[in-house]
Amino acid sequence: PPPANVGRAPGPPDGGWGWVVVFGAFVSIGFAYAFPKGIAIFFKEIQDFFGTSYSEIAWVSSIMLATTYGAGPISSILVNRYGSRPVVIFGGLLCGIGMVSAAFCTSILQLYICVGFITGFGLALNLQPSVIIIGKYFLKRRPIANGLAMAGSPVMLCTLAPLNQFLFDNFGWRGSFLILGAILLNCCVAGALFRPIGAATALVKTQVTEEGKDALKEEVTKDAMEMSSPTNVPIETKMEEEGGKDCCEKINQYLDFSLFKHRGFLIYLIGNVLMFLGFFAPIVFLAPYAKHIGIDEYSAAFLLSILAIVDMIARPTTGIIANSKWVRPRIQYFFSFAIAFNGACHLLCPLASGYTGLVVYSIFFGLAFGMVCAMLFETLMDLVGATRFTSAVGLVTIVECCTILLGPPIGGTLIDTFGDYKYMFIKCGAVMVLAGTFLFIMNYYNYRMLAKEEKERKAKEEDPKSVRTENEGGNNWNKETVQDRLELEPLREEQEGLKKEANGT
Repeated sequence: PPPANVGRAPGPPDGGWGWVVVFGAFVSIGFAYAFPKGIAIFFKEIQDFFGTSYSEIAWVSSIMLATTYGAGPISSILVNRYGSRPVVIFGGLLCGIGMVSAAFCTSILQLYICVGFITGFGLALNLQPSVIIIGKYFLKRRPIANGLAMAGSPVMLCTLAPLNQFLFDNFGWRGSFLILGAILLNCCVAGALFRPIGAATALVKTQVTEEGKDALKEEVTKDAMEMSSPTNVPIETKMEEEGGKDCCEKINQYLDFSLFKHRGFLIYLIGNVLMFLGFFAPIVFLAPYAKHIGIDEYSAAFLLSILAIVDMIARPTTGIIANSKWVRPRIQYFFSFAIAFNGACHLLCPLASGYTGLVVYSIFFGLAFGMVCAMLFETLMDLVGATRFTSAVGLVTIVECCTILLGPPIGGTLIDTFGDYKYMFIKCGAVMVLAGTFLFIMNYYNYRMLAKEEKERKAKEEDPKSVRTENEGGNNWNKETVQDRLELEPLREEQEGLKKEANGT
């Protein structure tokens, strides 16, 4: 076996540089989630400029959100291949290029491409790596770390809403897009903070010399094993076997499709697909709705700021509650309640006729929205584990992108058809209450099944017959192992000699 890796992380450090990583994820996740909602400030003016309908202008945010989620598998594959840092830096560059290009668009179709696809793909390369690297740096404090990182979304939204209105008043929507493109380049700085961690990455620079020695010993030992092994395979043969793998096998190295046989994962996936049909549309249309009923531009933008401020407080608070010993063992129930509470807020929104009512709605909506977002990925990791989390995020986002894409345009179509925003809010509320109820019932079933399977496993372990059968099999295996060790003893002695030479002893 290869020598132990000196100076390498044996597990999540749950602190240290991890808090710097949380800050980088705070910035990166903040832009990824808040930016598609923040640009809704420009929709009314862009709609008048190009002469489009509500449903047509809603496709801008919808395509951006769908691309951000739909590109999840690509982002996960790139993270597995290159790590979080270069992926986030490249994503920041794409975001800047997309928004600068959008400033020169002459049609709504060009906005779909520049803002929707290019900027949306850049945001996808910011979102997934940020969520994944937090799972590598934290274990015990992971819900708190996720809650703090997710708080970047309301902070950014709280900042972007009045900033976008200010930029529009002074520079127009084209000049605003140029400035926003430059602001999005800060994602590159956030990505630079994502120092790699894992079995193949050093954490302490002062141990470079020791790692070099380890590498030398490992290389010498590997050469000795290749020369001494009777089953040595030529390099050409190995390359041919590697090249013979089909495309599906290579993709499966990065995306674990066996998750579709995981009961908890399927329950989570179905519930979230239904939830996202009404999750983003209320935020996209909140400011246009306020302007529609005669509220001035800055007051309409301030509604998003109120929502974001409450959201900002709700996310870390939810993370602390979710990490408590009473909630964490049954965190899926808490997540289900948050989704249903979100839907109830939308169902009651049509009762708010004036600005005061919309302020109250924004407060409750911000609380419910923050609760859902703080637990969105924590509940997934609770179901599938940290090892399969990277693949799970990629698979979930590619499936969810369909309903994310359709949610805002369906809301815009309802507004165009009935000429009233209340039907859009009722649709979103009903869908989310249904999703929360489904998740609560199915998670109850899942917890019951898990308890039953655990009870059966313990009963099987305590059964004397099964224990005796396992012991007999173990004895046979031990005999074979002893025989193999005797055959490999000369090779092991030679390997030890090479190790001593590499150590200089």
